[in-house]
Amino acid sequence: MTANERSQLSQQECLAELLSVFGNEAPHQSTISRWYGEFKRGRVITQGNVDAVRKLIIEDRHVTYREIEASLKTLVSRWIPHLLTEEQNAARVNWFICSRSVSKKMVATFVSKAGHIATIPLNEQSTLQKMNPERRIILHQDNASSHTAQKTRQYLTEENVELLDHLPYSPDLSPNAFFTFPKIKNRLRGQKFQSPEEAVYAFRNAVLDVPANEWNKCFENWFLRMQMCINLRGEYFEKQ
Repeated sequence: MTANERSQLSQQECLAELLSVFGNEAPHQSTISRWYGEFKRGRVITQGNVDAVRKLIIEDRHVTYREIEASLKTLVSRWIPHLLTEEQNAARVNWFICSRSVSKKMVATFVSKAGHIATIPLNEQSTLQKMNPERRIILHQDNASSHTAQKTRQYLTEENVELLDHLPYSPDLSPNAFFTFPKIKNRLRGQKFQSPEEAVYAFRNAVLDVPANEWNKCFENWFLRMQMCINLRGEYFEKQ
């Protein structure tokens, strides 16, 4: 599509050419329109970028799209982690609505609108007890394989925890992705730790230091983002 846009082919001419080559596998008209808009705003995909991303993934298969963005020094105002199909756009609307380990030391952090609940290193045999058995618990988490595993879902069902699914390619609808982790990373940026335990301790303290009113604002922003997703029919939107 880059070559077609540079050759000043219209979107319809581009679609016709792609259909002649790929048939039913060709991109949808809306995808072509979206990419033409990105090209006009200066976004270009080059083989150099493709090779750079491939190298990052080979070096660390857990690399996040935000780290790829930082490594490539993306200059556009909006960085889209994945081009969605029409079905995926619809799924984002119907849903209403990650994290990276430190030296592979992963933690689970639980927060609510009222603030921090618990931070648990995942290699510890710890459990999170219900703070109020009478209250209904709704858990939102990303779609990591460990979260979506049948064993995990079965356990949550047995514990009467209602699971709010998170759709793929939707970091703009995850409070951790747009609020918690960026905030904590900014707080800890430049610090060095002598052990994984020290890093977890610093992470926990950084989360605890977030004022209650900011957690409340985060959840309000989450619902605003969900409404924006509905209004835009599942399209990605500018960072807020």
